[in-house]
Amino acid sequence: MPQASDFIQKFSRIGFITILAVYLLIFVGGVVRASGSGMGCPDWPTCFGKLIPPTQESELPADYHQQYIGYGDTTFNPLKTWTEYLNRLLGASIGLLILTTLIRSIPFRQTDKTVFNLSLGVFLLVGFQGWLGSRVVASELKPALISAHMIVALIIVSMLIYTLIRSRQDWFTAINMSGLPAGWRKVLMFAIGFTLLQVTMGTQIREAVDGITNANEIAERNIWREHFPIIFYVHRSFSSIILFTNLWLVWKLIRSTSSNNLLRRAGIGLAVLVIIAILTGVTLDRLGFPAFVQPFHLVLANLIFGCQLFLLIGTGYVMKARR
Repeated sequence: MPQASDFIQKFSRIGFITILAVYLLIFVGGVVRASGSGMGCPDWPTCFGKLIPPTQESELPADYHQQYIGYGDTTFNPLKTWTEYLNRLLGASIGLLILTTLIRSIPFRQTDKTVFNLSLGVFLLVGFQGWLGSRVVASELKPALISAHMIVALIIVSMLIYTLIRSRQDWFTAINMSGLPAGWRKVLMFAIGFTLLQVTMGTQIREAVDGITNANEIAERNIWREHFPIIFYVHRSFSSIILFTNLWLVWKLIRSTSSNNLLRRAGIGLAVLVIIAILTGVTLDRLGFPAFVQPFHLVLANLIFGCQLFLLIGTGYVMKARR
């Protein structure tokens, strides 16, 4: 019979890989949206009625436009079709990783049933996410459903992070952070709230872009900014609050511990992520919203939230071990 440490290590390994895969899917989803490939496959779960989409229009029936009336733009573009198809393949692969995570969590029913319950919840939520993805396609990329799709992805990765940390509480019990200010975690909670607010504003800006391009048929990215709502300027200015709040948190975190531990490394990573995210935001603003920068800006925002959540939960277990 395997030792308890064996199944914990196996679970943490697959959990970490799954979290990375979800972030990769968020990035690819950003590529799909930035490149306008969301309707590259007009039907779901097949793509132009095929399990493996064609590479050229001649492989499709001559009347395929008539077959897909009501599915939005049915113009065949191999690059957009395969971009969307690879996004779906990655989503299916993550479903398998989530299933493996759930299977690996079964031994925790004897030691910490919450880990198993959370893994089961993630598995069910991923099924819901798959259904929601089909609704996004069926709605011809309705902005509200796209935003809901992203929010569910954020919930999934949050649950995975908490489950992983809970399964490896031993990682945090040996960390000495006695020098951390008493109100540090409260400031961190505010910082998380700021990040979620910033992400929400970013989502509204993206929805505004969809409205601009659809209603006004403005394809030139360099003039989008002239049509943005006031929330764009709030979003841009609010980044300074995000920057200084997180830099203060990281500075206090580094000063509170001299050892090279997970939380210290996560703090340094958080500072780097915030700085890079702001630089990508400046790039979007000043260079006319280049499409290749958009998915990086999106995934960086999600990574910042994940890093903050990791620090909040991890320091919570450190404080619990001290009591």
